[in-house]
Amino acid sequence: GMTFNFRGTGTSTGDFSLQGWVEDLRAAIDHLTKVTDVRRVVLVGTNTGGSIAVCVGADDPRVDALGLLSPRADFDDWGDHPRRFLDHAREIGAIRTPGFPPSMDDWSRAFRRFRPVDAAQRFAPRPMLVMHGEDDDSVPTSDARQLARAHGNAELSLLAGAGHRLRHDPRAIAILMGWLDRVRST
Repeated sequence: GMTFNFRGTGTSTGDFSLQGWVEDLRAAIDHLTKVTDVRRVVLVGTNTGGSIAVCVGADDPRVDALGLLSPRADFDDWGDHPRRFLDHAREIGAIRTPGFPPSMDDWSRAFRRFRPVDAAQRFAPRPMLVMHGEDDDSVPTSDARQLARAHGNAELSLLAGAGHRLRHDPRAIAILMGWLDRVRST
């Protein structure tokens, strides 16, 4: 197993961009397959990381399965208000470098270019789990339903009383672990 933080998060340096996060995940998969004899790659991602996992996994045949917790179906709301989202990214510390991004147009274009809901369709028929909290106040449950519907054969779990941070919900972790066991045994 391998865990990492995208640029601009946790202890990772750099500044948030959707394109950058896609490159980070591609690099992580390349690294994992180079330094280990891993034959199957299963991506598990939370929130925007889950949405990025769909976009990367759809076009990478090494990715066998996807587990998504509270993913977004698209980034249209960010694309509609890129300046507001940039301010938010600065406020939360995901962008720290003055003058970043060098081009607002290039930075915000990725919000339309990467479409998780389209990627979910391309990822099929490989296994995909989508989990979402019914009380998520950041991303509506309709996003999870759209992703599952686009895939056509995804396992969808909507958790009553759960919010956005599913990785802290023991029920979500139990569902994820059970799904991982099933995926590994196939």
